[in-house]
Amino acid sequence: MSSSVQLFRGQKYHELKGQCLQQGRLFEDPEFPASDESLYYDSATKGKVEWKRPKDLCEDPRLLVDGMSSHDFHQGKLGNCWFVAACSCLALRKSLWQQVIPDYNEQEWDPKNPGKYAGIFRFRFWRFGEWTEVVVDDLLPAEHGELIYCRSNVRNEFWSALLEKAYAKLAGSYQALDGGCAAEALVDFTGAVAESINLAEGKYGEVISEQMKLFEDLMKVHKRGGFISCSISSSGRPSEAETETGLIVGHAYSVTAIGKLRLGERLVFSFKAEKLFMIRLRNPWGKKEWHGAWSDSSEEWKKVSDSERKNLGLTVGNDGEFWMTFEDWCKNFTDVDICRTVNTSYFSLHKTWEKEMTYGAWAKHPEPLLNRSGGCFDNRETFLQNPQYIFDVKKAEDKVLVSLQQEDRRKYKKEGKGDNITIGFEILKVEDNRRYRLHKLTVQERVATSPYSNTRSVFLRRTLQRGRYVLIPTTYIPGVPTKFILRLYTDVPSKLRELKADRPKMTCWSLLCGYPRRVTQIKVHSAEGLQKQDRSGGADPYVLIKCENQSRRSPVQHDTTSPVFNTQVIFYRKDIDSPVTIQVWNSNLLSDRFLGQAVLAASPGEPRELQTLRLRGRGGREAAEVPGHITVKVLSSDDLAEL
Repeated sequence: MSSSVQLFRGQKYHELKGQCLQQGRLFEDPEFPASDESLYYDSATKGKVEWKRPKDLCEDPRLLVDGMSSHDFHQGKLGNCWFVAACSCLALRKSLWQQVIPDYNEQEWDPKNPGKYAGIFRFRFWRFGEWTEVVVDDLLPAEHGELIYCRSNVRNEFWSALLEKAYAKLAGSYQALDGGCAAEALVDFTGAVAESINLAEGKYGEVISEQMKLFEDLMKVHKRGGFISCSISSSGRPSEAETETGLIVGHAYSVTAIGKLRLGERLVFSFKAEKLFMIRLRNPWGKKEWHGAWSDSSEEWKKVSDSERKNLGLTVGNDGEFWMTFEDWCKNFTDVDICRTVNTSYFSLHKTWEKEMTYGAWAKHPEPLLNRSGGCFDNRETFLQNPQYIFDVKKAEDKVLVSLQQEDRRKYKKEGKGDNITIGFEILKVEDNRRYRLHKLTVQERVATSPYSNTRSVFLRRTLQRGRYVLIPTTYIPGVPTKFILRLYTDVPSKLRELKADRPKMTCWSLLCGYPRRVTQIKVHSAEGLQKQDRSGGADPYVLIKCENQSRRSPVQHDTTSPVFNTQVIFYRKDIDSPVTIQVWNSNLLSDRFLGQAVLAASPGEPRELQTLRLRGRGGREAAEVPGHITVKVLSSDDLAEL
């Protein structure tokens, strides 16, 4: 975790605790008072709530009783099963919950020294890219001497109720936690990367190969400290309705285990398999379970050996936790939220990722070159009026993970603007030497589009080829201002940075050395009919594109006389009479061999379509022809902010 921790509303835990102990009083938080305004953002919603301290609700209150477990708590009256499901996942990983509850031993009640207790607690959340410490008092909402929201199974344990209070304070009120997605809370607990999968759209219930890929991926996520939760879409059904198999619609379940079940000898014949793919879930209500195959008291378990049951930690009882086959899970659930803890440690046995993170914002401006809120790709006129980020893939190919997260909008619920905005992003392969913003899509390739979703974050995994890329985060519709964080993970450093300038900067040097007068874009698509260079009749060609004193070289294409290059470059030209030269060379061990070239004026009036040019020898445009052609696209403009 980062050493710098932000203090929410500037409240310093140790300072406040010291003042309370000195004055012999219990802390009362002025920033989140024990009143209706902390409970509700909607003034019409009122209730008869009493605020009670743990000592008023039980004898011998504790933060934790016998450590933390995913069975510790129940949801209460608030519609925040998503938050409780996230707590269930958090409880499985001590290293992570110790980040959220710092110095938990120091915060614990000490029955031997009651004078050291000040009724103040602190929790840490990963909030919009920074760890933020939130201080709360221990006054909790209750009715008839019972907690009304999240509470522990053990009457004198209060970590979940106090954690929920700190999270409600961040959101502005308890009511602001009504309705949400478990992945959001898990990102706030861990700083992980969230991904949402629609099981129905992906046909995971029908296509066995896709199901197996997903199982292996989820097993890896779980093994490496990630989190998984799932739900059944309530479309067309009342939320919290119970299905025939005992599952609750519109309700977040946490995945507490995933693995392969070894079957006893007697099962091998009947199931025609040696192992079953299984998943274990927990209902945050602490009751109501799946009644189908492999449910707690089903016949199937009777055929599994006691030792295997023990390995799986099988408990038979209505405790809200149950097993089901992965196939049944894919068929019965519709939505999955995955939180990946992406490994960036150099001291690790698993794959290590290079991480880049940057903050940005969509902002409206009437001037097109200054507007940064252009909407998605469908808005062709304004799409490029969004923030643009450039990065490089240095390897021949590299797996890239991208997470785009908008700011948490719960705090705006009071103003009626608490819903997430629909967001997503595009990745474009651009010229290898691009340094300024894109203004028109011409030779660039659209290589990846994220899902567009009104979730707080969207995620994409892609394998990209070597080259330079521009990533464009967008809102779905233009003109919606909000902030975002962009995180990019690659195998080797990618140098993610924002493109801010539209054209080269005019400086004092420009007066002495000249300022560009023309911009030219070139895409060398392919070549064919090149001279054979070896006994097997092949060649190892590459292209070298020259303009004034600049040059760019493509990767070598091996063993071919008809290479496909797809190499893009852009030049800002001071001397518009100096031509652009595209040379084809053969790569050799000792010295490379010139195969031919094309010399172009590359002026704005020339055709902008794909053209096939005859290769010629050294010299000008009238030099002798040599074997081979190249197919290119050339665009030029005297407006430096056109391309």
